[in-house]
Amino acid sequence: MNQFGLQKALSSLPLGDVRYFESIGSTNDEALAWATEGAQDLSLVVADEQTAGRGRSGRKWLTPPGSALAFSLILRPTNAERTHPARTTGLGALALSDSLRTHGLAAQIKWPNDVLIGGKKVAGILVESVWAGDALDASILGMGVNVLAASVPPADQVLFPATSIETELGTPIERPELLGDILAALIGWRSKLGTDEFMRAWEDALAFRGQQVTVTKDQSPSLTGELLGLEPDGSLRIRDKEGQVHQVQFGEIHLRPVV
Repeated sequence: MNQFGLQKALSSLPLGDVRYFESIGSTNDEALAWATEGAQDLSLVVADEQTAGRGRSGRKWLTPPGSALAFSLILRPTNAERTHPARTTGLGALALSDSLRTHGLAAQIKWPNDVLIGGKKVAGILVESVWAGDALDASILGMGVNVLAASVPPADQVLFPATSIETELGTPIERPELLGDILAALIGWRSKLGTDEFMRAWEDALAFRGQQVTVTKDQSPSLTGELLGLEPDGSLRIRDKEGQVHQVQFGEIHLRPVV
């Protein structure tokens, strides 16, 4: 991946400015700083290598050079995004899962912020916010995607089984073109973020829906039950063995299928 190939792949999209780095600590950190400096809507930070990437709760997200996608998109919030800020994570996950399906891959969304292929993690999403007092000024939608097999970390370094697009397809895929597909899908779904259609699509893409799962959150007792779907605010709906329905909010969440 290089600046020229990136510009060519993204030329048809209505993006703001694009910053490309051969190597960077964190694309989200760069985007957060850029947003506070006045970056326009849909400005994009992309890196070939990320040395200090992070997922939820500050966990490390490795992006080896030449093998993965690491990017952060600056979103100046629409009215729908201000009303439903938690849906921004679903926006990124839905855009990626849709773009993977166009390549024949049955991608699913592991709530709240991972995308799976064949039950293995292929991508993670991290949304961070910039505030102006009490008002949301910008959302930073960061995404890391295991594109080539070399991007998959060793099994002893992950909390959930991981895979790559190349492994699942059986053939390599060009990263700039994949990025263009993801961003096109994201821009399309963004205009529907406040609609029931958006929530149905997100819910239909959920991994483990209708199955028994166990959710652990912070220091709270674990919750086991049937994964029913999503609430309008993006929280998870689970029915326990007594028939009581629980809402699980975003936070430090671990979701696993019951085996």
